[in-house]
Amino acid sequence: MKEQLFPSEFDFDGPFPRLSRRLRIGVVGGGRISTMQATAARLSDRWEVVAGALSSDPEKAKARGAEWFLPQERCYTSFEEMARVESGRVDGVDAVMITTPNHVHFDAARVFLAAGIDVLCDKPLTNEFSEAAELVRLTAETGQVFGVCYAMTSFPMVRQAREIVRTGGIGKVNQIHVEFMQDWMVPDDVADADHVKWRLDPAKSGSTSCTGDIGTHAQHLASFVSGLEMTDLRAEMHVCGAPKALEDTVIMMTRYAGDIPGTLVATRLASGNRGGLRLRVFGSDGGVEWDLEKPEELKFNRFGEADRMLRRGHGHDISPNVERFVRTARGFSEGIIEAWANLYTEFALAVAARRDGISPPEDWLSLPTVEQGAQGVRFIEAAVDSHRAGGSWVSCRMDPDLHV
Repeated sequence: MKEQLFPSEFDFDGPFPRLSRRLRIGVVGGGRISTMQATAARLSDRWEVVAGALSSDPEKAKARGAEWFLPQERCYTSFEEMARVESGRVDGVDAVMITTPNHVHFDAARVFLAAGIDVLCDKPLTNEFSEAAELVRLTAETGQVFGVCYAMTSFPMVRQAREIVRTGGIGKVNQIHVEFMQDWMVPDDVADADHVKWRLDPAKSGSTSCTGDIGTHAQHLASFVSGLEMTDLRAEMHVCGAPKALEDTVIMMTRYAGDIPGTLVATRLASGNRGGLRLRVFGSDGGVEWDLEKPEELKFNRFGEADRMLRRGHGHDISPNVERFVRTARGFSEGIIEAWANLYTEFALAVAARRDGISPPEDWLSLPTVEQGAQGVRFIEAAVDSHRAGGSWVSCRMDPDLHV
């Protein structure tokens, strides 16, 4: 009898349904971000971490796997071995999270897609747009679920902002401003840290550092909330601190569909800013503003009226669609781990729907897709091209035929 994950009856308009079991996930890459993502996956109560390729060194792979309480036989030394063995097990992984440095993303994702295993990959999706386009093609060909880790759009109040914009709450969008300011690269010796070295190595990080890492979060957030594709940009990249092989700061002017203007700034040398991701979308009737360092609040105003501060929780003008992502009562704070857990919740539901042959309504899940990941890589390449051309306007549109 075929396994059924979704209940026989459920309502797409209600809370997300509980599945018949937790799904099984494997981990590729044993660095710091993998620990955070695994914590979030467990918090979603929809995943069990059961396997990992956490190091290419056999002893380190076993030792790291022991820290994760993984069975020794499911601690692999390569993602190729993991995909081959797990795809042949009756209790093999349903999906894999890829949390390696950027240059491994393409090869790992391609192997798991070919093995019939769904993928959630860190961003940027790849270092080359041609590779990103190939992953879009392979996803369409295999029919697998492929999500990308733009977790900042999984905060409830970001979802609330998007709903306000989509339902005309601020009128017609007329400008979009987004910035991601951090300060962890201020010390001159920061590049000596092991977890930083690969981020400044073009062979691993690609042609950018700051732009590909946090600039892509800003780009995706702006388009996600506004509902508008970024079409063109002009960029200048800078090394504002100690000498580095790749930039630590990028400053852009941007345009969105409909010739809507905007700005995008990303830097790691803004002292006093740790999680300084801020978005402001203004329209003909008002605006919305969100700040990662105050993630439970959303400023919403309509011109000529008193400003409103919406707060995460149930009721009080929070959309029922947003309430699905709320775990604790108003006043009991939630943060980045919960946002990641929301991402893993949507990933689990997408994987389960594929396995059960269910086609959810188009607006039921907002899991960032492989196509959006490819758009992020196109954005990076356009920024590099613009910078090298002296800050000229460059198109960052994707081929409209490139979709899943």
